[in-house]
Amino acid sequence: MTSTPEYVEVSTRAGVVRGRWRDTTGGLGNAPSAAFEGIPFAEPPVGELRFASPVPKAPWEGVRDALEFGATAQRGDPGVTLIPEPSVPGESTLNVNVYTPSPIGAAPGEGMPVLVWIHGGGFFAGSPASPWYDGRNFNRDGVVTVTLSYRLGFDGFGWIDGAPSNRGVRDWLLALEWVQQNIAAFGGDPGRVTIAGQSAGGGAVLTLLGMEKAQHLFHGVYSLSGALADVSQARAKALSESIARELEVPATRAGFASIPEERILEAQKKATELGPDALGSVIEDGLAFGPQVDGDLLVRPTRESILAGVGAGKPLVAGAARDEFTMALEGADRALRLVPKRMLLAKMMVPKAARAAYLAANRDVTAKGNHFLAGRALSDQMFTAPLLRIVAARGAGPTWVYQFAWPSGKFGLAGHCLDVPFFFDCLDGPAIAALTGPNPPQALADELHARAVEFVSDGDPGWPRYDSPRNVVRVYDTPVADVPDGYASVYPLV
Repeated sequence: MTSTPEYVEVSTRAGVVRGRWRDTTGGLGNAPSAAFEGIPFAEPPVGELRFASPVPKAPWEGVRDALEFGATAQRGDPGVTLIPEPSVPGESTLNVNVYTPSPIGAAPGEGMPVLVWIHGGGFFAGSPASPWYDGRNFNRDGVVTVTLSYRLGFDGFGWIDGAPSNRGVRDWLLALEWVQQNIAAFGGDPGRVTIAGQSAGGGAVLTLLGMEKAQHLFHGVYSLSGALADVSQARAKALSESIARELEVPATRAGFASIPEERILEAQKKATELGPDALGSVIEDGLAFGPQVDGDLLVRPTRESILAGVGAGKPLVAGAARDEFTMALEGADRALRLVPKRMLLAKMMVPKAARAAYLAANRDVTAKGNHFLAGRALSDQMFTAPLLRIVAARGAGPTWVYQFAWPSGKFGLAGHCLDVPFFFDCLDGPAIAALTGPNPPQALADELHARAVEFVSDGDPGWPRYDSPRNVVRVYDTPVADVPDGYASVYPLV
């Protein structure tokens, strides 16, 4: 390591990178943190490498500046989103950002714990360049933090005759290999790596948990509102052929390679647009793009792999927000007001045999009106019930479950993405109030973040495991509570 008051240099296997010192916030404050942003772990996926497996970045001469984010797979203005995730133009889209309190090479077994974050965005959007994902306050608490990029949408997950499957998943794997090979140079311990993510990122880390070929790359998993894809080959092929017809090319590598990126993005958007009555199909079929059960990397659906014991010994924290997608139905309250409640649950794909029990278990929500009932059912069907099925599949594996229940001062509900700034302890960051409302509780961020640090550091977040018969759920509200059978309202769906 070479350091000045402003800059710091670290030698990676591919060459030297220059980062920048800055301060942390909160806690004791002013603790050191060095940011290395836009370090390429792979060659740009363009030209002959378009639609190929990622190729490790070739070594470079001299010192490479890592002072700003690299190009992102997300293109253009993403519009108003719950998390600020800007797009950065350019071709070299496969990068890692490393945040460390002490970029001094660590001997084996002596480095700091490492958190690797995979962003969400439905596997077609999102960016690692969000200011919310800055690891400075994990650095303050002794955790090296890495965020990574990966190919999105059709480029990352589309089925293409003659191209490797799951290119976005292969990007995760190569980035995690980069961490194993290089993180000790930044003060981290490659033997203590926790992978974490939210929404599609939470689904990504669950996918990796159930993937035999990924087990050597991480040691713990923290999934926030994980959305699994497990796309079947048949569905992936049908979507690809639909896009190919729109572009008037064969659904082959040569065919798609003849089309500019912009046109593929347009065709992708058209092929995946949802109509006003598409909620049922989203619940039943899942995300359009995402990890595909290809018989190679994903030899079976994730839950089946976990049932078979894959990843059983790795500690897992998993949870969801109480009302993930109720906001999506906010404008439908009048239209839903007179719909019979069991018919409403049918639209949310709740099985007929479970509807009476679900209504009985959710009387508090039912009393608020149909809009809230539909939102809760949608949230449970897409996030909480799948989460509990994964947890059940792990059997006696070390598992801790939480629910984020603090209601936003902006929306009055604990909705999708709300827990992310609490996890990163960045309530003083940009664009927070648009999601949380004014004056979100710093004490809640202190507690949630501290438990995340404890899990990354020691493999135990500090509340009781989710073990039968008590099934304790850590409920993050004010105050925080550990609630036996905290997800009992979801049991009829499981």
